Amino acid sequence: MTVLLEMVSDLVCPWCWLGLRRIEAARALAPDVDVQLVFRPYELDPTIPPEGVDYKAYMSSRVTSPEGKERMAMMRQALIDYGETEGIPYRFDKISHRPNSFDAHRIVRWAQGQNKGAAAKEALFQAYFEDARDIGNHGVLTEIAGQIGLDTDIVAELLTNGADTANVRAEADTFRQMGISGVPTYIANRRVAVQGAESAEKLAKFIRHAATLPTEEHPAGPQA
Repeated sequence: MTVLLEMVSDLVCPWCWLGLRRIEAARALAPDVDVQLVFRPYELDPTIPPEGVDYKAYMSSRVTSPEGKERMAMMRQALIDYGETEGIPYRFDKISHRPNSFDAHRIVRWAQGQNKGAAAKEALFQAYFEDARDIGNHGVLTEIAGQIGLDTDIVAELLTNGADTANVRAEADTFRQMGISGVPTYIANRRVAVQGAESAEKLAKFIRHAATLPTEEHPAGPQA
């Protein structure tokens, strides 16, 4: 049984790092299903300028009420607790810059073309949420690309000349037009979907259920 599983996520979404760890664990819990995991881009806030913005000011502008700030604090603590269980060291206290994530999605696209998509996602999540690095900066992105085995000279040139900008933009727009408004979202064979960083056990059930459904005649395959 084969399932094409598209994970729609953003690299500045803390729940998406949790979701990456859990979907990998879910695959291990469903060894009878051949899961082809493909990463798809999504921008939680495409209005962020290319140079990014101050993180604290940005978050304060989005959550203004005392109740909202309390919910935000509770959510962060929940993420930290979940992260400890999954081996994810969230360091929200270190983050000072909220980057534009678009170019980081381009890195994932190129890495995925060399079967390094998961490595790229993990490295970028770590760079932002643990090391508080600016993953919108081309120098940072080039360095991270080199760490996962991509050619840094080629990556630097591609970032500069805007390669795949239209493709990544169109892909992200496609999923927004499909009605996706929150990430991570997992889409199996373009038949069924589940949203949120569910437990590995629930995601494994989702995978097995998807494997029993007829696939589309021309399901969306991995990108080149």
